[in-house]
Amino acid sequence: MSEFIDYVRSLPKAELHLHIEGTLEPSMLMELAKKHQVDLPYSTAADVERAYDFEDLQSFLDLYYLGASVLIDEDDFYSLMFRYLERCRDEGIVHTEMMFDPQTHTERGIGFSVFMRGFGRAIEDAKGQWGQSSSLIMCFLRHLPEESAFETLKAAEPFKSQIMSIGLDSSELGHPPEKFERVYAAASLQGYRLVAHAGEEGPPAYIVDALDRLKVERIDHGVRCLEDPELVERLVKTKTPLTVCPLSNVRLCVFETMADHPIRQMLKRGLNVTVNADDPPYFGGYLLDNFEALHRELGLTMEDARQLAVNSIRSSFIDEASCAGWLDQLSVPTP
Repeated sequence: MSEFIDYVRSLPKAELHLHIEGTLEPSMLMELAKKHQVDLPYSTAADVERAYDFEDLQSFLDLYYLGASVLIDEDDFYSLMFRYLERCRDEGIVHTEMMFDPQTHTERGIGFSVFMRGFGRAIEDAKGQWGQSSSLIMCFLRHLPEESAFETLKAAEPFKSQIMSIGLDSSELGHPPEKFERVYAAASLQGYRLVAHAGEEGPPAYIVDALDRLKVERIDHGVRCLEDPELVERLVKTKTPLTVCPLSNVRLCVFETMADHPIRQMLKRGLNVTVNADDPPYFGGYLLDNFEALHRELGLTMEDARQLAVNSIRSSFIDEASCAGWLDQLSVPTP
């Protein structure tokens, strides 16, 4: 196992589906709760970990939003971001595109500038100290009204240079992509790249609508595409990236066990899949932990891992020169 993980660590990789608020470790959660005197229904970090027994996406989100309540000042957001970027350095993640949820913070009175300054300082420090490449994906919470998404898009204008992409996350069922068609059109006109969660809890039709109505370039999750052969054929033909999160899928009961996960099947069918950690402390591990679980339970090979690394670089929004350089390290000719 260590030989496999050492190999995967050595591969230049991009992580494309990671919620920065979802990297909040139990120990940090308790530290910040004490710092800000936030009352939580837990006494220790171990109590928090015992709560990581989710029945579905919503049961996770309830704990996720509770955890985010301890993120209050600029230094909190700095620490959260910098710790994850250190993990990228240690795991061979040469580029990361991180999702963040402004409404999670603005809805409780935290100003946009507070978290953006914290995130920005950490990103610049990581870039300066070891050359970490990263960008931000600003997500709309799909359980909130369209009006709130428009307000968030407007509030982000002073920070547009710090944000690469627009995303869509939170409760999928009952909140189809069409709900955000107008705000995505507005974001596109402002020059943002577009991605969206679809086909995790929601049906394959949500993937189709994210592509056709939101005009996204990349689908976050997308594992339920396999239920629609025509959609699979379309995704293969267009090479649309699917940012798959294996440990997350199992913890949230999308699949019963890792042995049931279809990612190797998706690879063999020619789908452009990548491996990502989603919300690591909540779901049992960071990027290398996901690769390790796939190797152990599904027999993921070194060549599979290399292909997944190639897919991640090609599916990212990095500049052409960086992309070519990392593909060269993976012994892949630039198209």
